[in-house]
Amino acid sequence: MTTPRMSFDVEPQRNLVRITLAGFFTPDDVARFVAARDEAHRRLTCAPHAHVTLVDMRTMQIQSQETVAAFQRVLANPDATSRRLAFVVARSLARLQIKRAASERDAAYFTTLEEAEAWVTLHDGA
Repeated sequence: MTTPRMSFDVEPQRNLVRITLAGFFTPDDVARFVAARDEAHRRLTCAPHAHVTLVDMRTMQIQSQETVAAFQRVLANPDATSRRLAFVVARSLARLQIKRAASERDAAYFTTLEEAEAWVTLHDGA
């Protein structure tokens, strides 16, 4: 199993948060992810929930059911939701896992960063 890695790139002028996740996460890693995500959100200058989020998880490994459940709780929490949410995923079981974890969210799934960014930054009048 690969050590979990996460990075956050915030573009306040575009109300955009880019997140990269890789490796194998434990529930404790998910808690660290939430703290890092919250710190990234504090760097935004837009109103709450007006930002868009792009998550690149193409190199994320298949996760334990406990970790999938932890991410599901994170995604179901309305306190940190974004206006648009896009996942860039590999074609694997990990793709099925994130779809299950994000089942309560209106999210889109892509195989390239370019497609995901084009969709997530679309101006939809919001």
